Amino acid sequence: MLQQIYPTPDHDFQYELNKDMQVAAAHYIDNPRAGKCQQVHGHTYFINLTIGGDQLDDLGFLVDFKALKQTVHDRFDHTLINEDKLFFTSPPSTEKMAETIYDLVEKKLQELENRPTCLQVFVRETPTSYVTFRPKRQAYE
Repeated sequence: MLQQIYPTPDHDFQYELNKDMQVAAAHYIDNPRAGKCQQVHGHTYFINLTIGGDQLDDLGFLVDFKALKQTVHDRFDHTLINEDKLFFTSPPSTEKMAETIYDLVEKKLQELENRPTCLQVFVRETPTSYVTFRPKRQAYE
């Protein structure tokens, strides 16, 4: 994995966990304004999740890294993203990918007793293009 420095969200949590992963997936944007992106094409997405919280679970984890990988990597790796039900009503742009990943991760985290929260999702689509999604600050205050 390429070492990267990600934007840092401002927060007051005691713990900040980051999980990197790669997802190989294809997509297309079904609109003439998308130009070449109208055609099915693939990316190796580099994804970073930033999780914050004040309490660890009984194993000493903020969240198990494996649970994060299962939530994101196992869902999207080696897929045509357009076929995922989460993208039936909106095109799978990098921005929507980041927002959708946030929603999936946050839902999973809220099931945990120690209630960590997703602070940001960073999605790099190409070596020169990336998106950072953060919820509005009041979402985790």
